[in-house]
Amino acid sequence: MSATRLMILGLVQWMQPVHGYDVKRELESWEADEWASIAPGSIYHALRKLAQEELLEEVATEQVGARPARTTYRITPKGSREFEELLRRFWWQFSPPVDPFQAGFAFLPQLPRDEAVAALRNRARNLRAAAEVHRFALASHFTRQSKPTHVGWMFERLIGQLETDIAWCERIAARLEGGAQLFPEGFVSYQEERAAAAVEKAAEKTVTAEGAAGDEQ
Repeated sequence: MSATRLMILGLVQWMQPVHGYDVKRELESWEADEWASIAPGSIYHALRKLAQEELLEEVATEQVGARPARTTYRITPKGSREFEELLRRFWWQFSPPVDPFQAGFAFLPQLPRDEAVAALRNRARNLRAAAEVHRFALASHFTRQSKPTHVGWMFERLIGQLETDIAWCERIAARLEGGAQLFPEGFVSYQEERAAAAVEKAAEKTVTAEGAAGDEQ
């Protein structure tokens, strides 16, 4: 929840006093679910939890007509210290990104070669489409006129990451199409190692049994 904590504490500090609805709307406008894994449905729960931990405090709860009640939050001194600590941790510490595709790619040899090539090309197409969306957003009047400059820099970083992944997908697909070997010369698989070990163990048992029989004679 660290990314969620950082984003919510930071937004409340920036926008306070602020309704939970406005925090949710702002995070959705940032598309934080894509790059910070902040599920929109978890935001209200996170706000309540941060209030329970005394990192936020509820200023007021109001209801207009039949609409759901809205709670207004502001950050506490304890919450400000937590935000500053998380902010600097995220800036100075490197955490390898978690990508489910990496887990699937670890089992590349289990896929038929032509399917792996098709999947890589399909991934490249999807990534290219995502990059185009970010390029459009970066070039839009809305982003340039209504967002801080560093938001555009964030889009540039995302586009660069997507372009790197696109090039990698195309490169690996081409290698597979070209018949690249998936295992080095002389590679012994896990199954072959187990089979060889079983044969060796059986041979040792046979020798031991024959030796015991000879001793008895």
